[in-house]
Amino acid sequence: MNLDLHVSRFDWAQPAIGAGVARLARTAEAVGVRALSFMDHYFQMDMVAPAEDPMLEGYTALGFVAGVTQTLRLRVLVTGVTYRHPGLLAKIVTTLDVLSGGRAELGLGAAWYEREHRGLGVPFPPLAERFERLEEALQICLQMWSDDNGPFEGKHYRLAATLCSPPPVSRPRPRIMIGGGGERKTLRLVAQYSDACNFFGEPQQVAHKIDVLRRHCDSVKRDIREIEITAILRGTPDWTGDDVLRSAEAYGAVGVATVMAGAVGPDPVAVLETVYGPAVPRLAAVRPRAL
Repeated sequence: MNLDLHVSRFDWAQPAIGAGVARLARTAEAVGVRALSFMDHYFQMDMVAPAEDPMLEGYTALGFVAGVTQTLRLRVLVTGVTYRHPGLLAKIVTTLDVLSGGRAELGLGAAWYEREHRGLGVPFPPLAERFERLEEALQICLQMWSDDNGPFEGKHYRLAATLCSPPPVSRPRPRIMIGGGGERKTLRLVAQYSDACNFFGEPQQVAHKIDVLRRHCDSVKRDIREIEITAILRGTPDWTGDDVLRSAEAYGAVGVATVMAGAVGPDPVAVLETVYGPAVPRLAAVRPRAL
C-alpha cells in the first residue's frame, strides 16, 4: 500500500511559509511518501478554519515543491474545473510535468466552494453545468496530450487548436484523478476517463463507492483494476504508527491501494518523522483486497 500526503493548511508554517513547505516536502520524500498534494482553494474552507487563514495557489506551490524534491509525485487534490480554462489547465499540468521530470498528475473535480468564487469574481455555474464542463475539460486535456492538435468543439468550450508543445514527459500522459464520490455522475466519469479516484469516509462507505464504481466500469466495458482507489486517512496529531497501520489495513480490506495522510498538527514535519515515516515500511507490506 502506498502513502500520499495531502496539505490543506499552512497556518503551521507561518511566518516563513516557503521554508516550512520546503521542509515538509523534503521530509515527506525522505520518509517514503509517494505523492504530495495541495488543495485548489484561494480562501481556507469555512468548515476547517477561518477563510482568512493562509492559503496558497496549488499549481504555483507545486512548482515550488518540484524544485526542492526529486521523486515526489505532484498533484492538486483536486483542481476545480471552474478556475482555469481547460486548454490552459492542460498546459499548466504539462509544464509542471516537463519541469519535474514526469512527476505531475491531474486531479480534477466539479468545484464547489461558492464563497471563494463570489469573493474573487469567478463565475459559479449551476452544478449540472459544472459537471458538463468537467467532462469537456477531461476530453480537452486528453486531446491535448495526444497526437491530435486539431480543434475541439464542445457545448461550453471551443478550441481552434489543441496544441501542447513540449508534450508531457509522463507516458503515455500525466495520470488523471477525479475527486468526489457522487454515484450517478462523478463515478461514471471516473470509470470512463480516470486512472485514479479519491474517496473520503469510513471503510464501509468506501466499499459501497467501489461497488458503484464497478457497475459504472461494467457499463463502459472497463476493468476496475485499471483504476487506483485512494482514500483519505482521518488521522489526528496523537495517532501512533499502529493507528496508521490499523486504519490502512481496514481500507485495504475493501480494495483501497493508497491512503492519504493529512499534514496535521502545529508541526506536521515532526508527525511525518515520528508517525507516518516509520509506518511506511509496514504499509508497504499491506496487500489491498483484489477488486
